[in-house]
Amino acid sequence: MSMKVGIKKKLGTFELDFEIHSDCKRIGILGASGCGKSMTLKCIAGIETPDQGKIVVDGHTLYDRGVNIKPQKRKVGYLFQNYALFPNMTVGANIGAGLKGNKEQNRRIVDQMIAKFRLEGLRDRLPGELSGGQQQRVALARIMAYEPEMILLDEPFSALDAFLKDQLQQELMKMLEGYDGTVILVSHSRDEIYRFSEELVIMAAGRVVCHGKTKEIFANPQWKEAARLTGCKNITAAQRVDGHHLEVPAWGIILTLQREIPADIRFVGFRAHDFLPVWKSSAEDPVLWNGTFPKGIIENRIPVKVDSMAELPFERKYFLRSSDGSEEICWFVQRDQWQLLEKKGLPDELEIPEEKLLLLR
Repeated sequence: MSMKVGIKKKLGTFELDFEIHSDCKRIGILGASGCGKSMTLKCIAGIETPDQGKIVVDGHTLYDRGVNIKPQKRKVGYLFQNYALFPNMTVGANIGAGLKGNKEQNRRIVDQMIAKFRLEGLRDRLPGELSGGQQQRVALARIMAYEPEMILLDEPFSALDAFLKDQLQQELMKMLEGYDGTVILVSHSRDEIYRFSEELVIMAAGRVVCHGKTKEIFANPQWKEAARLTGCKNITAAQRVDGHHLEVPAWGIILTLQREIPADIRFVGFRAHDFLPVWKSSAEDPVLWNGTFPKGIIENRIPVKVDSMAELPFERKYFLRSSDGSEEICWFVQRDQWQLLEKKGLPDELEIPEEKLLLLR
């Protein structure tokens, strides 16, 4: 199934300008609160009307100049954040609400959905008598009863605690395994997006920052906002000296790279778990975690000046003061490496492996 969306909408001082073309079945839209993610979904579903643009799904035009298909005729299922179940209707009635067949046909469809979404024994219960996971399954069963061509998930886990959220994400992925249509998940959680989507759209201030394969964007975000939203803790301004050197004022170093540095690079990013600690022996020879240091490696290192440390059950977070004192540098250490730190003490420097360095626009 292909999807082309190119829409613009102004709401007060906010302007949405969203455009993508995709043939992917599992798409994630990642962005901070207020960036326009939910408004984009509502325009696709027909709940909101763009000021201009075009929405085409699998060759069918849903919105264009002179065309605006009603929401109930778009074959788009919308899973709201709070599931939007009718509180005074039973599970069976919620699933069957709006079905257009006769009584027997509707009952058969409801029976199929109850079996598919493991809701046996809950048909006559009200939503208030269900757990969060059961409510989610009822809401999804109601959507699937219509046989939609597309399902839109609007931050369905945002109000849940961490344990339940993880459990329901896994359940939702299993329930959607046999669904052949397109599913778009909107979230501000990078973990949810990474786990669910094959293709990723990064949004900021109403616009698409970048769009591509999810794992490729996480590995190489290319844009400052994309790096931040995918969890990079260390992002700072950089100035290109020449094709192989970058000056990073806040870190007090000039990075030397083997690869060619594009002319439009304005920032560098480095993930907090990727630093390599370096200790210096009495002979001033550097030593890494495993007690060795490869010969011929280019030394891109930051002196360790610990400002503070937070110890969590499975990780220590060290917050270092940058060379000019203007920025905080985050270094996160997994629990299995604590013993070495306790034995050797804090390292003298942190090595920045070139392959882990993010060059950002």
